[in-house]
Amino acid sequence: MPHDHSHGHHHHPIAADAGDARVAWAIAVNMFLTLAQVIGGIFSGSLALIADALHNFSDAVSLIIAFVARKIARRLADERMSFGYGRAEVVAALINYTTLVVLSLYLLYEGVTRFFEPETINGWLVVWVAALALVVDLVTAALTYAMAKDSMNIRAAFLHNLADALGSVAVILAGGAVILFGWTWVDPVVTILIAAYILWHVRAEIGEAIRVLMLGTPPGLDPEQVAGAIEAVDGVREVHHVHLWSMQEREAALTAHLVIEPGAWARADGIKARVKDELEEQFSVSHTTLELECSSHACVGPARFGQDR
Repeated sequence: MPHDHSHGHHHHPIAADAGDARVAWAIAVNMFLTLAQVIGGIFSGSLALIADALHNFSDAVSLIIAFVARKIARRLADERMSFGYGRAEVVAALINYTTLVVLSLYLLYEGVTRFFEPETINGWLVVWVAALALVVDLVTAALTYAMAKDSMNIRAAFLHNLADALGSVAVILAGGAVILFGWTWVDPVVTILIAAYILWHVRAEIGEAIRVLMLGTPPGLDPEQVAGAIEAVDGVREVHHVHLWSMQEREAALTAHLVIEPGAWARADGIKARVKDELEEQFSVSHTTLELECSSHACVGPARFGQDR
């Protein structure tokens, strides 16, 4: 049975070298900040500051993972990885989100523990180190902001830094509360709030990475609507065994069996080309594989989506 395969074009909205340089600078400043915050947290006795330091360290690690994933993703397809290496960035995003979950649970535990075992806190040291952290977080976020729009991988790292910038603001407020009112209990409260905020961000983003890796239907595409558009093409009797998924974050793909109307087999190639054009124009599905079946030899009782069980 005839079949055909079409390929979409890959887009790189930001020059690779410029993007790599930004990520490298972001890694450097976050490593510096982590060291400064750990030292400040130890000498000030602030758990919130150490929590922020751990989060900044996770920022640096996430950026390293993002940096490596960007390099891998640019490799061309080969005989071992025929779909290419683009999903390396999705894997990196999932790793980063998972580390955020683990980190947040640890901070929740430490924050609750500190309620029962309070420690003396140097409020001024907390404020000055947290202020430095805020500046570094904002610089890092600025370095990765543009790339975050087009890459799930970089977006995960960007969210690390955005959450950490807000965490630094909270730590400054905690240090101020110690200076002005002697409220040491604000420190563990801020730690718990930082952890809860990180988990809230992860909950909103991790599903997309899992969906891509699980070959789920791209968001915004209704499988039945796509199948209906295929069957609306003149000469198509039926479509079945439809698979609709994301090759990587922004590249939808489809495979399907196309049953040609009786008497239309002579123009099957034209029908196939028209189906591919419709998928590209209506749904931006650029990677398409179609297997053609004549009506007299079509699959019997096939599944409309996926494979027969």
